[in-house]
Amino acid sequence: MQQLQRDTSLAGAMLLGLGSIIGTGAFVSIGFGYDLAGEYLLYALLLAAFVALCNGLSSAQLAAVHPVSGGTYEYGYEFLNHDLGFIAGWFFVCAKSASAAAAALGSAWLLNHYLQWPPLYVTLLAIVLLLLITVLVLAGLKRSNQVNAVLVSCAILSLLLFVGWAWQQPPAMAPELSRAPTELSDVFAAAALLFVAYTGYGRIATMGEEIRDPRRNIPRAIVATMIVVTLLYALIGITLVKLAPLTIGGDFILTKLMPAGIYHDLVMIGALLAMLGVTLNLVLGVSRVVLAMARRNDLPRGWASLNVGQTSAPAATIATAAVMMLIAAFGGIKLAWTFSAFTVLIYYSITNLAALKVRSEQRFIAKFWSVLGLIGCLGLAFMVDVNTIFVGSLLLLAGLVWHRYRLSRRG
Repeated sequence: MQQLQRDTSLAGAMLLGLGSIIGTGAFVSIGFGYDLAGEYLLYALLLAAFVALCNGLSSAQLAAVHPVSGGTYEYGYEFLNHDLGFIAGWFFVCAKSASAAAAALGSAWLLNHYLQWPPLYVTLLAIVLLLLITVLVLAGLKRSNQVNAVLVSCAILSLLLFVGWAWQQPPAMAPELSRAPTELSDVFAAAALLFVAYTGYGRIATMGEEIRDPRRNIPRAIVATMIVVTLLYALIGITLVKLAPLTIGGDFILTKLMPAGIYHDLVMIGALLAMLGVTLNLVLGVSRVVLAMARRNDLPRGWASLNVGQTSAPAATIATAAVMMLIAAFGGIKLAWTFSAFTVLIYYSITNLAALKVRSEQRFIAKFWSVLGLIGCLGLAFMVDVNTIFVGSLLLLAGLVWHRYRLSRRG
């Protein structure tokens, strides 16, 4: 079987994680979370961060003992059974394809803020951006890493610029004058949507085949990425509660709060670059799971081929991009994000379940963390709206039917 080259360092792995998180997480999901949790946004952020940390530790544990591309899809097969392994891969592809579509649509929306094209052109622009990013990924991982470093740096600088500007402004109106009191269920629902904003560390685990010294570097990269992102999100959350009237929310809340001017334009540019970086990393990460599924014949076998230099998986990458383009063509940012939240929470439930099966002599984290992660993921998954749960359940059933059909064809 063809293997991808191990040419990604610890720093490169961290950049992959940060590039997959800082973007739609900071510029889109925090706005959705603020809509629900209001002045309790920080509590929702910390709850989402805690559940994500438990999952990150489980992912690091699994990646250290089984460092191959595919993430929980491979872990499910190795430590659980073929049905759960397939569901993990199926839901990962669905969840992250939806996230990538949301990021591409967000990038197009930001561009159109200046272009002022009709709404239809925003969708077409998102598809064009996905095409261009697919070409970049097909050019090879090393070149993608170089671009990723620039995008992550610009995103962090723009967020710090927003925070610096915000703390020079007067406080927002009193929360009690803005809307009805926030209920506990709203905080949990906000945490479910915000959870997606932390899950870029999963990209590190899905690329275990390409990271140098994976048993050492994957756990370190995941933990370091989680620390950086949690601190950054907490800073943004505190800033929003100080600054934003609770009647303002939704996607791109950071840019909505700023008046026109040089600071607004710089943050807009940072948001655009950040979301392009997220889209880049999602195309890269999802294509690796598609590659792993094709190797097991859970998806068409031809998608498992690599290029001559064994630096990219062209067929898997093209198939991945095609799914993302379809979602971008027919879905909106909020819908795609909510769907991603439900499916990715189920995915990480399987991650934690698999981590519980690692033998004692191979463990470096206590099972306690995986148990908390499993409970947290399942609990938050059913805090999203009922329609999303229904559609996700239908998709789960359709995936299992397809999986059983493929098994029957193999004899």
